[in-house]
Amino acid sequence: MRGVTAGSDSVLELLPMVFADPGEARARAEHVLHAGPPPLHASVAHQVLGIWQRDFGDLKVALRHLRRARDLAARAASAEREADVLATLGVALVHAGRTRQGLASFERGVARGSGHTRARVRYRRAYVWWVLGRHREALEDVRRALPVLRQAGDDIWTARALTLRATVHLALGAVDRADADFTAAERLWDTTGQEHDKADAVESRGLAAFRSGDIPAALRLLDEAEERYAKLGTPTFMLSIRRCEVLMAAGLAPEALAEADAAIALLDRMGGQSTRKAELLLAAARAARSAGDTDTAVARAADAVRLFAGQRRPWWATHARLVLIEARAAAGGGSARLEADAAAAAERLAAFGSPAAPEASLLAGRIALGLGRTAQAERHLAVAARSRYGGPPTARVTGWVAQALRARAAGSPRGVREACRRGLDVLDDHRMTLGASELRARATARGAELAALAQEASLAHGGPRRLLEWSERWRATVLSAPPARPPADPALLGCLTAYREIAARAEEARREGRPVPALEREQRRLEREIRSRTHHTQGDAPGAGDRLDVARLLDRLGRARLVELAVVDGRVHVLLCGQGRVRRFAGGALAEAVAEAEHVQAGLRRLAHPGGEARLPLVEAAGRRLEELLLGDAAAHLGPGPVVIVPPGALHRVPWALLPALRERVLSVSPSAGSWLRARETEPPRDGRTVLVRGPGLATGGAEVPELAGRYGTARVLEGRAAQVPRVLAELDGAGLAHLAAHGTFRADSPLFSALRMADGPLIAHDFERLARSPYRIILSSCDTARLASVGADELLGLVTALLPLGTAGVVASSAPVNDAAVVPLMLALHKGLDAGLSLAESLRDARAAQPDDPVHQATGWAFAAFGAA
Repeated sequence: MRGVTAGSDSVLELLPMVFADPGEARARAEHVLHAGPPPLHASVAHQVLGIWQRDFGDLKVALRHLRRARDLAARAASAEREADVLATLGVALVHAGRTRQGLASFERGVARGSGHTRARVRYRRAYVWWVLGRHREALEDVRRALPVLRQAGDDIWTARALTLRATVHLALGAVDRADADFTAAERLWDTTGQEHDKADAVESRGLAAFRSGDIPAALRLLDEAEERYAKLGTPTFMLSIRRCEVLMAAGLAPEALAEADAAIALLDRMGGQSTRKAELLLAAARAARSAGDTDTAVARAADAVRLFAGQRRPWWATHARLVLIEARAAAGGGSARLEADAAAAAERLAAFGSPAAPEASLLAGRIALGLGRTAQAERHLAVAARSRYGGPPTARVTGWVAQALRARAAGSPRGVREACRRGLDVLDDHRMTLGASELRARATARGAELAALAQEASLAHGGPRRLLEWSERWRATVLSAPPARPPADPALLGCLTAYREIAARAEEARREGRPVPALEREQRRLEREIRSRTHHTQGDAPGAGDRLDVARLLDRLGRARLVELAVVDGRVHVLLCGQGRVRRFAGGALAEAVAEAEHVQAGLRRLAHPGGEARLPLVEAAGRRLEELLLGDAAAHLGPGPVVIVPPGALHRVPWALLPALRERVLSVSPSAGSWLRARETEPPRDGRTVLVRGPGLATGGAEVPELAGRYGTARVLEGRAAQVPRVLAELDGAGLAHLAAHGTFRADSPLFSALRMADGPLIAHDFERLARSPYRIILSSCDTARLASVGADELLGLVTALLPLGTAGVVASSAPVNDAAVVPLMLALHKGLDAGLSLAESLRDARAAQPDDPVHQATGWAFAAFGAA
């Protein structure tokens, strides 16, 4: 190791090194102390070790080192050295929750230091003011420190001060000022070797991107910062807090909660900063509240309030108290006490200049409305509604929700609809900046209340056509425009390839009875990496995509009838579209229909195997009950033509062909009326080639594929080793008709990892999103390929919905496990209809009718559905 004790200058080099290369700085400081240095040098070494322990290790150990450094500085009779250590000690004391002692240490540091040293002390006190939520004091200390640091030519500390000022501006909602300071700081960092500070600058830019509404850029920058920190071997607690905030805004609250809880556990093991623990508890409470886990939200928020109060951090304590009030209101309804608490929190947050103030006023207004206190509610909601014209998208949406609630309380359905329209327009613009379909889907959750309020107003004071328009306004919006293509990222492609290999090895190990924990861990790691990288994809320019034109829909339906099921206040309303008009019929309770659909699915799973014949009467009886709940009197008005069913997300697993009124009809399903209309107007490709794919491990060996190959003489047939994902994707791109016989798996926990098994591993929904144009028609001769996960407001994610926005006009897929042997004749009969020029829905209807009259073949026919309009 190079010697570092030759002189004061060489020892002082350790202080900037602790943020450039923390591990090396720690090792050199320990080397200095082993050499028996004079007090001045020993003071520097102990300070370096104190900083390392404060930021990356045990805070109690850090305080011991820093107090020793302070005493040694005093013994060396160096006022400047003592002032510098007092500032470092002040930061550590505040992070340990000893706020009064920390501020007193700063007072002594400012008094002992002069000139350049005093400016550095002021900068660190500004940082502490920010930690404590005292933003005005923070800005004042930075204002006084910056000119001195610049005059001294101290680029490192000037950049730190600019970064801190930018962070304070962000806390106050001044995004433009923050961006200017971040940009100036980054220019300075580029001239230094401060790798840790550079990583911090990237992290700060991620926060700025998030505050300006650019979630993909925020996630990309935070991931880049994490990679930089990893190279330095430093923990990333602040980054975890920031990423939790971004993940929640992207609708990924469970992921945010898991990240926050993992960081808290690591911090506890390390004996790390009490201040960071409080902030992580707040992040966890917010995530739990967003995820609907009210018990966890209450527990985490209460712990955060106690810690913040003990640390004398009123700004933070008030934010934590707001989350606690929200969680308690969600868990047990409202009370006059909760309303008063929410109103008090709103006043304090407004006094702090916090962007969260409108949320608190909205909460107070909701509670007051629930208690029937209309005058108080109007006062709270009027304050919250002021945010609808400015600030980030979330704040504006809060304002429009408040305005819609005001209009409803005032008995103005037109005002409700207008406020909902304006709020959903804000979310539309925000949603379309997201490139990943998963983020677009989950981002709609914030619009669920606006859509529900508008539907409620339309049901009470509008005709069926208006209810249809509002039912479509926030349904299946992910399908209204194709997702942005994932970036041409070699690392992403490498992850996808590695994922297939690991998944294939894990599947083989399971079949052979070998242990798979290590492979499963690596598979989960790769899944996280793939999701993370796809989340970086930028969306198109803001814009809502197509809106439903009801007149055009009615014109394009022709002889067909479209049945859209709208859910308002837990009840199903049947909107029957056709013959130039929209009619409404009453259905049953949504909860009853969902429970019945689950019973039917269990019955279909049993019927897929020989010996389950006794379940057939029960399944058919459940089908009759579903018809009563979901169609009601509309069943008698369907007419003789084709029927298109548009269910809400909660009912996507209903096997519609089982319902008696639909059993012998030409029947298709669509996630939205707009999606059906786009599919209806999609032109087939000129090429029109047919692709047949046979995956491994099928009980019948995919027996329909060889026969279909003979029927379609020019078809591209991929089987055996040729049925590998890259080759399959290349052939599928732009095909007219594709038939994939393969094992299918559905992932409820991560629907875009639902897969078809190919020769080299799983073909997942993320793979389909890389196609320039998916096949015009695609038949998924597999189990569970029509299963979808309901996310966001009323969005569905899975294999089928990955295909529909990409150019596919029609899909045949199953919503349940199916019998391999019974699938073969069904598929052959289906293709016979296609040969005759029929649509997928027509061919599937005829194929069901042609099957043997036994429970296994009947259940197989019911399990498959036609999606789209081709």
